[in-house]
Amino acid sequence: MPAGGPLQGVSTPNLNMNLYATKKTVAEGMLDIALFLANITHMKTVIEQGAGYRYYAAVLTLISFSLALQIVAGVLIIIIARRDLNEEANQKRLDSLNNKATLAIFLIFITNIFISVLGMERTGLFA
Repeated sequence: MPAGGPLQGVSTPNLNMNLYATKKTVAEGMLDIALFLANITHMKTVIEQGAGYRYYAAVLTLISFSLALQIVAGVLIIIIARRDLNEEANQKRLDSLNNKATLAIFLIFITNIFISVLGMERTGLFA
């Protein structure tokens, strides 16, 4: 093996950062859609259980908040995906939008933890 490592002297194509970022953004969007559909299903279940459900108002509020955040994150993801990262004029704005989308996704994650905890029914598995 050459002293410089296994890739010395081998030309590697340049990484297209715009293509990479677009693929990453599309993957995030697909995960957001999956979670959105899961939350709608969970909301339907809670509504069908009715107001007699112990945490009815809290869970419905949290699911609604999560769905709203998912819409915001989805719009941000679409905006990010439509811009060209290779254009230097877009980079600062895209970085800011990416940070906002990441914050929205983090808040969605935390909200859905609370939804899951409040949505657990008592079964024989838990005390």
